[in-house]
Amino acid sequence: MRVVICGGNGKTGRAVAAALRARGATAVPLGRADAVAGAAAGADAAYLIAPNLHPDEPALVAGWLDGLRTAGVTRVGYHSVAAPYAPDMPHHLGKARTEDVVRRSGLRWTVLQPGAYLQNLDLTGPVRVPYDVHAVFGFADLDEVGAAAATVLTEPGHDGATYELASRTATVAELAAEAGTTAERVPGPSGLGPVLDAMFAYYDRHGLPVGTRPLAHLLGKDHP
Repeated sequence: MRVVICGGNGKTGRAVAAALRARGATAVPLGRADAVAGAAAGADAAYLIAPNLHPDEPALVAGWLDGLRTAGVTRVGYHSVAAPYAPDMPHHLGKARTEDVVRRSGLRWTVLQPGAYLQNLDLTGPVRVPYDVHAVFGFADLDEVGAAAATVLTEPGHDGATYELASRTATVAELAAEAGTTAERVPGPSGLGPVLDAMFAYYDRHGLPVGTRPLAHLLGKDHP
């Protein structure tokens, strides 16, 4: 099996490629500006990963889908985010609009909605984040997300499905305590811009809870 990974040169793309290769599939990572139609010729499926905070993700993914249709690819997975329709987080709304583009693409599709990556937290020392360290999150392990993507792309039964993905539920404070360190909130604004500050404010109010059963099922694990 041959799978094209559009936007596949980042950490998520590398995790998906590794999981595909572990299953005996051929992974073909493409940069976001690479021509899709030629590279995807003869591919069985594609996985779409837009860069974080892309200014027009629906248009980017629509272009990729055009190339995939030209190449004759009929199966696609889209890498979205947990809680895509959250008006208080503008960049999440870009994912929601892109999910709609994928669903109307005419291709067989599956949408994956991972929570925040566990690997984004550095637990080797005191953790300082610009949001409430006691907010509840559904955290996703990057390698497990890659394995889930490989599952839905290489096995039948996932057409038309949308899966939230989390490996565990926890707060930043709990993760830090498990690692033997501390966690504290850094007073804002974060200096990272209004879009991310809006996200951190949302985390303060609501966290980002994500169920763990879909990922456990996709990985063939007994639920903890």
